[in-house]
Amino acid sequence: MKSAIRIMIALGLAFGLSACGGGVASRGGTTPGGITVATKNPVVMASKYDVQGIRVSVPRDLRVSEANMFYPIADIVWRGDVLGDRYTQVQAILEEGFAKGTAAMHQGPKVMLDVELTRFHSLTEKTRYTVGGVHSVHFILTVRDAATGAVIEKPRKVWADAKGAGGTRAIAEEAAGRTMRVVIEERLAEVIRQELSIPMPESTAPMSRNSTLATGTVAALY
Repeated sequence: MKSAIRIMIALGLAFGLSACGGGVASRGGTTPGGITVATKNPVVMASKYDVQGIRVSVPRDLRVSEANMFYPIADIVWRGDVLGDRYTQVQAILEEGFAKGTAAMHQGPKVMLDVELTRFHSLTEKTRYTVGGVHSVHFILTVRDAATGAVIEKPRKVWADAKGAGGTRAIAEEAAGRTMRVVIEERLAEVIRQELSIPMPESTAPMSRNSTLATGTVAALY
């Protein structure tokens, strides 16, 4: 009889613990409905500078490849425009991406940005329509005083790599207007904002009505 009672108690405890476990979400997990559980407030980023202009240079000694292979050995690989001056084409992409990223930066010291491209290795046709890969964009960034030209932030290497879709997904993205150029420009805009922004102190950051933002959320305030 005592053995039967022990078994009944053990089963009751097991079912009780099981039921509790189903309703508790871990800090990095999700609720049963698939909603991410927030553990922190969003990080609010503010511009450090009032960006007056951007000078982009693409050295002509960078090696260009038009070879249609999975991974040409070169500094510049770009197939998102018709065959032409690749130096000029990639310079335009950098200028457009950085312009978008700094368009709302109008607070802080007035600065000019000097950007020197060191690598722009996108996907070839063969890679784009099979396995996909990485759009690898590297550059050297220098921040200067807009009036005097004095260096405010010394030259530093910056990587702005972006994942490039492949195969049927790449074709679908192209059809929807999400070209390789769009992907790269979006990444450049994101990276330049990160490079020229600082986190706001919690006491001055505006509070969102939605207090359930996911951990690591970053908001920009310019």
